[in-house]
Amino acid sequence: MSAMTTGTTSRADANRRRILDVALAELLRDPDASMDQIARAAGVVRRTVYGHFPNREALISTLLDGAVEAVAAAHAEGTEGAAEDPAECVARSTLAVWQVADRYRILVGLAQRSVTVQGIRDRFTPVREAAVEVLRRGLEEGVFTSPLPAPALAYVHEQMLFALMEAVNDGLLAPEEAGRSAAVTLLSAAGVPVSRATALVAELSDVPTERRAH
Repeated sequence: MSAMTTGTTSRADANRRRILDVALAELLRDPDASMDQIARAAGVVRRTVYGHFPNREALISTLLDGAVEAVAAAHAEGTEGAAEDPAECVARSTLAVWQVADRYRILVGLAQRSVTVQGIRDRFTPVREAAVEVLRRGLEEGVFTSPLPAPALAYVHEQMLFALMEAVNDGLLAPEEAGRSAAVTLLSAAGVPVSRATALVAELSDVPTERRAH
């Protein structure tokens, strides 16, 4: 590959990354932001945006893929080195995921308009499978109590997180409280007493981020 070709590819990649970064910021500011608005904010002509993304739905779908990757990484980080207590694993992972999800919560609402529900579910399969294992262990050990088997409970948790994002989007839940509320809600849905769930989440929320995985 010639130096010229390499340079052109690098510029194209840089443009694509900039468009995605700017698009996310613009959509968070204005969920109805058009491709023209995004192009102007990114400092490129409209043709450049369409050269990377054929339409607004494709752009949102690509942003959603990035969101899923970030959520998966946060989920893994939240459970890495976690204690053997499944309840703590759920609390840690939820708090970690929400730090990322809060940035993308407007995007999830937009994606539901342009991406099929099944498409969203498919993207989150790896995260859900990891959650199923923690829930299954908690049910077997009696830490969690639910009439649902672990795979079904994982779906419930996933949908509750989406619903809580929408609650924040609609002004029904304060963003600064949402992460802790989400963790307590998921633990409660798994049968953990509210008092214990609240105390556990409060304890973990007071632990500096760099210490949560240790």
